[in-house]
Amino acid sequence: MYRGREGQWAWLLHRLSGLAILAYFLLHVVSISLIMFGEDVYMAVHHLYDLWPFRVGLILVTAGVVYHALNGLRIMVMDFTGRGVAYQRQMWYGVMALTLMATAYTTWVNIPRILGGY
Repeated sequence: MYRGREGQWAWLLHRLSGLAILAYFLLHVVSISLIMFGEDVYMAVHHLYDLWPFRVGLILVTAGVVYHALNGLRIMVMDFTGRGVAYQRQMWYGVMALTLMATAYTTWVNIPRILGGY
C-alpha cells in the first residue's frame, strides 16, 4: 500500500496539511487576541491580511483543510469497512480531484483581491 506510491503521498500530505492547519489556528488565535491591546493594534494587523501574500495563504489554507477533511474520511472508510483498502488508490485520486476543484474555486474568487482589483 505504501512504498512510495499513493498511500505514502496520502500519509505525507495528511500530516503536512494537519501541521499547516495547526499553524493557521495558532495565527488566528494570536490575531484575534490582539483586541486586548486596543482597536488600533487589532486593525493594523488585520489590514495586513488584505495583502497578496495572505490572500495566497488563504488559498493554501483552503486546500489544506479540504484535503485533510476528505482524506480523513477516506481513512475512516478504509478503517471501518472491509473493502476500503482495495479502493484506497481510487479514493485518494478522488480526494485530490475534489481538493483541486475547491482550491481552483477559491483561487478564482481571490484572484481579483490578489491583483488589487477588489
